[in-house]
Amino acid sequence: MNKSDGRVVVVGAGIGGMAAAARLAKDGFSVTVVERNDQVGGRARIWQKDGYVFDMGPSWYLMPEVFERFFAQFGKTPADYYELKQLAPSYRVFFGNGEAHDVPPDPAGVRELFARLEPDGGAKLDRYLEEAAYKYQIAVGEFLYRDYRTVFDFLNGRMLTEGLKLNVLGKLDAAVRRRFSDRRARQILEYAMVFLGTSPTDAPAMYALMSHVDLTQGVFYPLGGLSAVAQGLRRLAEEQGVEFRLSTEVVRIATENGRAVRVEARGPDGAAIAFPCDAVLANADYAHVETELLAAADCAYPRRYWEKRVVAPSMFLMYLGVKKRLEKLAHHNLYFQPDWNAHFDTIFKQPAWPDHPCFYVSCITKTDPQMAPPGRENVFVLVPIAAGLDDTDAVRAEYAEKTIRHVERMTGEEIAPHIETQRIFGPRDFAADYHAWKGTALGISHTLFQTAVFRPAMRSRKVANLHFAGQYTHPGVGVPMVMIAAELVAANVRQQLGPA
Repeated sequence: MNKSDGRVVVVGAGIGGMAAAARLAKDGFSVTVVERNDQVGGRARIWQKDGYVFDMGPSWYLMPEVFERFFAQFGKTPADYYELKQLAPSYRVFFGNGEAHDVPPDPAGVRELFARLEPDGGAKLDRYLEEAAYKYQIAVGEFLYRDYRTVFDFLNGRMLTEGLKLNVLGKLDAAVRRRFSDRRARQILEYAMVFLGTSPTDAPAMYALMSHVDLTQGVFYPLGGLSAVAQGLRRLAEEQGVEFRLSTEVVRIATENGRAVRVEARGPDGAAIAFPCDAVLANADYAHVETELLAAADCAYPRRYWEKRVVAPSMFLMYLGVKKRLEKLAHHNLYFQPDWNAHFDTIFKQPAWPDHPCFYVSCITKTDPQMAPPGRENVFVLVPIAAGLDDTDAVRAEYAEKTIRHVERMTGEEIAPHIETQRIFGPRDFAADYHAWKGTALGISHTLFQTAVFRPAMRSRKVANLHFAGQYTHPGVGVPMVMIAAELVAANVRQQLGPA
């Protein structure tokens, strides 16, 4: 096959799109990445103002071996493209009434913390993390790096035997409650579910493996923020020959006889551009591609399908430039309400703006002072909220004031008078900037029947050479997961087109 027979157009320069593009270009294909925004990275882009540099999206660097495996395919390491630091503490948790605990970066330190939280807590944690490590090893070794095209791929002999060990039918909250009596211990072990787009009461118990990820492996930070990873992937992709076309909006995937033949777009000046192709890899919002970029006859998942999905949360985000030091904050900070089920109910059961939310605060200047002017703090506040909420300017202004008061109470520090730079980002921005379905930040939730083969397919059932990457597909939400998905989908494209 020559280059003209192996033209791949990637729609969207998110993490997954760039990773897949790099892999395909290395294999000899001619790859063009078309991105509507003026930066690469998708949600992992930056906003700069007044000397502050804000990560706009993901801020946790977990599962470092996923990145190491990916870069090794090119004879590289992550260190060739960005510098990592392990955080100590991994994060700080606040429980109200002035109580806060640092989660240490080493298992021994975490064990001591749990021993203080409840009787025999250290020994209980040992047993829990041993199980979590086992689940993690099974997941990585058997399930994450596999594309499930049919239910039969999923329900094979290995899945039936190992799936029982993963406890895929049980619920995480119930599994944790059986082992731990202290609310604080349970919340530390369950909080990550919101970043998988679900609640602890609905998440499969197999996701206990996430405790192995953050409590055993540790939490890392790439200097320059997660956008440094995005820039590193772009550089890697360009080294393989990938072409990037930014500020270029895809408006249609044109098909003939059940195959994509070109991607139609508008350039930075509004002029029409056509990209002929032998395959399309869509890294844009899956629902948007299906319902807006394809003709109705080519749509495998119509609007009614998406209306029935359990949608992952959106987020109310605040980027704050604060002209003082905030001594009570660590790099990562989590605030848990005593009754966090009330907050989860406003996300998944009765959608509403939560009055007493749990929230996350990032203060990356604790690790990376270059991200703010001297003596200032770069603060990122995240409140998980239901997708599709009313998101007017008036609602935002009121909720921003309320959220800042929450952070002030959590830290015991005055913040509002010291804010010199501020931006709010919410559901309507996710919809406008990323075409996100209902303004979701995370796609669809990780419930049992939205896991593995039950997630939208990596390959279209209607358009033979249309492939999908990103958080909607298997294995799902999170930067490491979309890196794995990129590897899987690149293999699918390679298999379909043959050797370049």
